[in-house]
Amino acid sequence: MKTMTAVAGLALAVLPWPFSAPSFAQPYPNKPIRFLVGFPPSGTNDIVARALAQKLTENVGQSFVVENRGGANTAIATEVAARAAPDGYTILLNAPGHATNPALMKLAFDPVRDFAFISLVAESPNLVVVHPSFPPKNVKELIAFSRRHPGQINYASSGTGTTVHLSAELFQYMTGVKWVHIPYKGGGPAIIELLAGQTSLMFSNMPTSIQYARNGKLHAIAVTSAQRSPAAPDIPTVVESGVPGFEVTAWYGVSAPAGTPRAIIERLNGEIVRALNSPDLRGRLTSLGAEPVGNTPEQYTAFVQNEIAKWAKVIKAAGILGG
Repeated sequence: MKTMTAVAGLALAVLPWPFSAPSFAQPYPNKPIRFLVGFPPSGTNDIVARALAQKLTENVGQSFVVENRGGANTAIATEVAARAAPDGYTILLNAPGHATNPALMKLAFDPVRDFAFISLVAESPNLVVVHPSFPPKNVKELIAFSRRHPGQINYASSGTGTTVHLSAELFQYMTGVKWVHIPYKGGGPAIIELLAGQTSLMFSNMPTSIQYARNGKLHAIAVTSAQRSPAAPDIPTVVESGVPGFEVTAWYGVSAPAGTPRAIIERLNGEIVRALNSPDLRGRLTSLGAEPVGNTPEQYTAFVQNEIAKWAKVIKAAGILGG
């Protein structure tokens, strides 16, 4: 009888959760979560990440701590995330650089295999803004002025390979104008230099520049989306301004290192979608020109794969590898 009791006790001791879990396991998350961002503070990626992190912190009860690791068009932060422990305590804000970098540089990680994609957060057009002293005030004037001054106009970007850079390069390719690219280490530094008049124009992510267009410190001449933005319905698209077929949209999403348990991915996905459906965060992003999304891990994975394939073709066909 004692032997049977001992065996029964041993069996109970080694039974898997839920029998043993209540005594030892801690619910996820039980400590702060590091939220990596591939650009310096004050740019669009940082703005989106901090707005989302604040809402997640409120809802989940654990801090989502934004950590800026700028450089190499998000590749530095992305490599840190790829090599992090797959335990749910490191997540990454993806940006279009995640899709363009494979065609622009040699990477120490695989942009698909090394990540577990959680959700697309938001999409936004770029805003074509010029310094108030710059003569052109619309797209047609910009093209005409640029043709009269080839190679004499400086445009700012948040770094080589960003949609801010590639949209300007694509515009040159499609219109035949020639500008000089001045890359910075993020949208924040680039917009500061444009405000100071050190450069003439920028195809800026809308959340970075819309406030300056509204207060008159910059002049907005077009948006790069197919349709006008609800955040700035008075600003025409590049297409309706005379460049048919021109469309570039920036996007932001969240991923984790590959191997992160599916249960954690689903928990984070649910919390992100919940946050994006909240009126305050939704209103905040929309006012900045970023359209909240929120989708499934499978949908976001397919989205990233499509973006990588799309930009590889565009970069090769248009020859827009310039620095």
